[in-house]
Amino acid sequence: MRLERRQPSGREKDEASIQLLEKLREQLYSSNISTIRQTAFHLSWMQEDGLDILREALLGNTPRRAKSAAAYGLRKMRGRMRTRAEETLVEGTAHQDPATAQISRNALSVLKKGKRAGKRPGRPGDRGKKFEIREVPGKERPRRQPQPKDRRPDDHTPTRRH
Repeated sequence: MRLERRQPSGREKDEASIQLLEKLREQLYSSNISTIRQTAFHLSWMQEDGLDILREALLGNTPRRAKSAAAYGLRKMRGRMRTRAEETLVEGTAHQDPATAQISRNALSVLKKGKRAGKRPGRPGDRGKKFEIREVPGKERPRRQPQPKDRRPDDHTPTRRH
């Protein structure tokens, strides 16, 4: 798939960051799903620029594996971009492409499950309890009998028997 050249947003600090974003954008449309997912994860750490590229991949006319990887990257967004990533996924649920809508719904359901699993409410009264330490009984094994030492009294070498 041939991509159009990405317009720099102005947030890039130097030519190296522009090249890196361009490389990651191309890798997002690769044929290797492992590379695509790793790229989406790397883009999730790149704040606005990563969000722009992932949003383009999810909502644009792209292959399904690129869309699902973009949804994965949006799920992994952290910090101040997390709410904007969730808004993008919500926007994707109303997309005219059924694959995009389904991928976005799945990503949102995974996000909701992750939020609930993170905080487990404790039972009342568990706070003050201490763990009871019990001794675990060991297995009864027969003890080895010490072998008699067959040594000369003045020498420390064992005697030979023929």
